[in-house]
Amino acid sequence: MAVTAPVTVPAAEAPIEELHRLWETPHTLYGALATVDHKKIGKRYLVTAFVFLLVGGLEAAVMRVQLAAPGMRVLGPEAYNQYFSMHGLTMIIWYASPILSGFSNYLWPLMIGARDMAYPRVNALSYWTFLLSGIFLYTSPFLGQAPNDGWFGYAPYSLQLYDPGLNMDFYALGLIFITISTTVGAINFIGTIMKMRCPGMSLNRLPLFLYGTMTASFSIVFALPALTAACVFLYFERRFGMHFYDVAHQGNPLLWQHLFWIFGHPWVYIIVLPAMGMISEIIPTFSRRPIVGYPMVALSTVATGIIGFGVWVHHMFATGIPPIAASYFSGASFLITLPSAVAVVAWIATVWTGRPVLKTPMMFALGFIVLFVVGGVSGVVTAAVPFDWQVTDTYFVVAHLHYVLVGINVFAVMAGFYYWLPKMTGRLLDERLGQANFWTMFIGMNLAFFPMHIAGLLGMPRRIYTYPAGVGLGAVNLLETIGAYIFALGVLLFVINFFWSLRAGEPAGSNPWDAGTLEWASTSPPPPFNFAVLPTVRSRNPLWEGHPGATAEGEVGPERSSVFRGPVLDRGRETLATSPLEGHTMAQQLMPEDSLWPLLLALGLTAAFYGFVFSVWWLACAGIVWVAISLGAWLWPTGDEADERPVHLPAPGVA
Repeated sequence: MAVTAPVTVPAAEAPIEELHRLWETPHTLYGALATVDHKKIGKRYLVTAFVFLLVGGLEAAVMRVQLAAPGMRVLGPEAYNQYFSMHGLTMIIWYASPILSGFSNYLWPLMIGARDMAYPRVNALSYWTFLLSGIFLYTSPFLGQAPNDGWFGYAPYSLQLYDPGLNMDFYALGLIFITISTTVGAINFIGTIMKMRCPGMSLNRLPLFLYGTMTASFSIVFALPALTAACVFLYFERRFGMHFYDVAHQGNPLLWQHLFWIFGHPWVYIIVLPAMGMISEIIPTFSRRPIVGYPMVALSTVATGIIGFGVWVHHMFATGIPPIAASYFSGASFLITLPSAVAVVAWIATVWTGRPVLKTPMMFALGFIVLFVVGGVSGVVTAAVPFDWQVTDTYFVVAHLHYVLVGINVFAVMAGFYYWLPKMTGRLLDERLGQANFWTMFIGMNLAFFPMHIAGLLGMPRRIYTYPAGVGLGAVNLLETIGAYIFALGVLLFVINFFWSLRAGEPAGSNPWDAGTLEWASTSPPPPFNFAVLPTVRSRNPLWEGHPGATAEGEVGPERSSVFRGPVLDRGRETLATSPLEGHTMAQQLMPEDSLWPLLLALGLTAAFYGFVFSVWWLACAGIVWVAISLGAWLWPTGDEADERPVHLPAPGVA
């Protein structure tokens, strides 16, 4: 039965103290461990992933010293293998996606006018499993048993016969562990976008950042099972003598490559599409106009995610696949450049037709576009099979990979930090230091990675720990090392700027950039309940309504957005549930309270994985039993679990 529609009041009349009592996490040890506040979880994701970025950067710095000149002896071959394997795993798996999840966790409810994610306790579980999986992986270097077969773990090199230590057991189990975190997080994002948007926020009014993360989340759900299966097969073959990849017993090493790259190439877009979405929010704000071609950018984002599942074999052109298969995947690899080009044209047109303001976030966004184009061009040429044969396993591919992962991901992340940290901390970062930060990273990035194209064309193989003198590679590698350290200096400048701003930064206010999306309607930092009253939107940029020349194209409905007047929902931890397409109000959603069970479940998984890696079967069994107990306690009905109360409100646009 429908209940009475919630009373709407001005934000100034909302019972702020009662909302604080309902939503604020206690400032105790229990509160710190049990919190399900999306903002706290988002900040933890950001800090943890940034620490992994620093650790992966230190590993890269050591490798660049080793490669700065011919015949260096800083690292031996086995140590180098462990360094570059850990560097790749850390940066690609434990940094690149989780840091985007941090932004999404923090910003999504604010951007859609909600008070939390759809599944707050699942959100906490995703963070704890992410953190503990990273600790599990980094146990291995202290034992001298770090993964040593690259981040891609190719069979048969990863099999017990050729790699008898625990190195690749940590690899396989660590990846399975983090896929739990990534998968439950993706399901949470999908549930949130489908159900938790504020009234009036139809799919054609979503911020483009949400399209990026939503597409990545669907990709995660479909791509990660292939990685999990590959790693389970690898672990079973190493520990129990099975023969999935052993050609001597009718196995096939190419099975690993197919399973891995069915995951691996969609993963590229998983760590790129949310970053592109962030840029699609920043560029319009500093161009002082809505983005050009919003529908096409949204559709191109979804199209990129879909086509990304059809290009994985371009990583395998040199394995001897049939020509007809090579032709298909070559064509698909060319095709996927088209939706990316749509986004680039939209960004450039937005800047060209706007009134750009060159603040630090905008500088990083413009640098992102330059690096995006360079990385895209160096990647699309490998779709041509004959050219790919020439550059496979050379530093040309390393250059392309870093232009994608550093140029696209890291520069978007830095733009996001300078843009949204004032919302998170209430303090602006220093602009002069920010400009120095940008130029140092931009120059260092290109100096470090562009010469790798040249080294690859000169024939330098990837994954070598040294090279002889007299082959013409010394000068190029020295230049790359200098560039890498300049880039590292830029990262250090950001760290200094961040800590300085926390102490002495200029107060940000609610909307320091005069942006148009909902997160800027809340205070900086936002209160535990996000909004005193839940907004109703009628356009893509509700905070720009009434600004000359700033209304978005294609809007429907005669009414204006109501950002500072709406329902309070103060009878518990409540938010509104809305319909997936049009954003019509359907129910009042009661959200779960803080809980220790997500952490306890993650600790049980940790015990199980340590039991598996060290063959301590009683520990593995105890961990599994504890996981089952934790799940049972988590799901046990208590009478106050989350529920819904249907409501009838007027559809958006109806008076």
